Amino acid sequence: MMMTIGCFHAHYSNIALIEEALAPYEVELVHYVDPGLDRLKHDADFTEAVIHEKVSQTLHWIAHCHADAILVTCTLFAAVLEQEVQHVPVPVVGIDDPLLQEMQQNSGEYILAFTNPATVEGTMARVNQALQQDDEDEQRNEIEAVQTKAVLIPGTFELIMRGDKEGYLAAVSTGLQQLAEQYPDNTVVAAQLSMAPAAARVTAVTGMAIYSPLVSLAAYLEKKLSLKRR
Repeated sequence: MMMTIGCFHAHYSNIALIEEALAPYEVELVHYVDPGLDRLKHDADFTEAVIHEKVSQTLHWIAHCHADAILVTCTLFAAVLEQEVQHVPVPVVGIDDPLLQEMQQNSGEYILAFTNPATVEGTMARVNQALQQDDEDEQRNEIEAVQTKAVLIPGTFELIMRGDKEGYLAAVSTGLQQLAEQYPDNTVVAAQLSMAPAAARVTAVTGMAIYSPLVSLAAYLEKKLSLKRR
């Protein structure tokens, strides 16, 4: 029986990226797009409680719509998953879960690049929480050696939100390349899914490896959800 994954996005541009990444697998992808929180985030009365309530409601709705698992592709949404997933009746995967696993298993210095300022604080909190899990996890040898730094590529997120994909791709590619040149001994990470095409472009053109959410997502989901290849 084919698995159904409900994909929770904040922007339509992420749909094609996930469709392409999971094309080799026997899986039905049903997409749910809600840009509302990104539009409300600058309101004076906007709080993390608003995010929790909306994400919780949507996760339960997607699960109710016959999803076997849920993939949350927005880092703003994913930042509150730890408190919400325990109440959802199907597996929930955040877009940055593969990155968290990578950082837990490989020590070093990581530069996490963002374009959306609203996602920085929540994502970094999630990263730090993952790296500070208690030492009962025997796979976390030398995890204390991981160092992280968040960097915002300014003036870019509004491009993708108004549909200027090419402008966004060009601006983010430039920003990621500059970071790779500035921090040659660090692992540069494109922290948001929308940045993945830019990361791939920089890697292809310059040979400088930029980690993105798509680099290991398919392999991570294949293992976690027991996906079968077509």
